[in-house]
Amino acid sequence: MAQTHGWSARLTELGITLPSVVPPVAAYVPSVRTGNHVYTSGQLPMVEGKLTAVGKVGADVSADDATAAARICALNALAAVDALVGIDSVVRIVKVVGFVASAEGFTGQPGVVNGASELLGEVFGEAGAHARSAVGVAALPLGAAVEVELIAEVEPEQ
Repeated sequence: MAQTHGWSARLTELGITLPSVVPPVAAYVPSVRTGNHVYTSGQLPMVEGKLTAVGKVGADVSADDATAAARICALNALAAVDALVGIDSVVRIVKVVGFVASAEGFTGQPGVVNGASELLGEVFGEAGAHARSAVGVAALPLGAAVEVELIAEVEPEQ
């Protein structure tokens, strides 16, 4: 029997409900398992089918609003993991990649992506500590301000 790590209970304790998986906007799936890892597709800051942050950070979107959007992206990524393997099968978060649609001269990408990283730390504690990239880009799908993907190590399949 697979070990349970109690992440569902931790989410409840934090007052966090995972959203429904965001339907893909193109030809891909929300998450894929290979071996003991789940890779999520890039997740946008979608809530109930609507983007919460549109435009370039440092011009149209404040860094604080983008940080909140990165948190939403991470929640959507966790929903994709949960739908595929169950959140309690997560052993640790291995890697996070955050993309920030950046206005010219904006260099605060690491702070923005902290919105995702800090959420993962709240939920998973030490198991949420991960390697990370925070990348500034010219544009993201649908005009989103932020996109986040992650890799999670999960319990072996039984």
